Amino acid sequence: MQIRSDSFSNGSPIPAHFCAGQRSDGQVGFGPNRNPHLAWSGAPQGTRSFALLCLDPDAPTRPELAGKEGVQIPTDLPRTHFCHWAVAGIPVGVQEIAEGAFSDGVTPGGKPRAEGPGGSRQGLNDFTGWFAGDPDLAGDWWGYDGPFPPPNDLLVHRYFFRVFALDTDALELPDRFTGADLLRAMHGHVLAEAMVHGTYTLNPEAAPLP
Repeated sequence: MQIRSDSFSNGSPIPAHFCAGQRSDGQVGFGPNRNPHLAWSGAPQGTRSFALLCLDPDAPTRPELAGKEGVQIPTDLPRTHFCHWAVAGIPVGVQEIAEGAFSDGVTPGGKPRAEGPGGSRQGLNDFTGWFAGDPDLAGDWWGYDGPFPPPNDLLVHRYFFRVFALDTDALELPDRFTGADLLRAMHGHVLAEAMVHGTYTLNPEAAPLP
């Protein structure tokens, strides 16, 4: 199975208009946050649906350091996954997602719940937990919200868009499912996977992984 994006090249920087955060005139704030174009093909025989995840494996494990004045988050700080998009039950007839079709701008407190490609289910992304203690931004962040790495992180973050071909039409998922829920539910049902990734940083001093 193969996947591509017309919005960015595999392994290259993701343009800021697909990101939830951007730097402009030296200031960091919300960005255009359009979902990128994705297209995939070559699913194996027996595929009954697709699932989609966008994961950042480079999120710092000490979120209290994010944006802290006078502090640079070191590259050797332990990292964890941050889910930017979780979609389940994409019909087999849907193998392309148009740029901006499911996100165009940041909604403080999160976008309302809405169907994904072909009537699929979009889950909660991890901004739900990240902003939980912020009265201006707390809420249920459904669907796609793109890259917004800490502006003081010295590590360039990677963002993996992963499409899974599944042997089932529907997975057992809670009503308010997360990326972690989706990964667990897919166990034993994955026939094939395709992946494309891009990079993003808001720190002019950041360096990629060796």
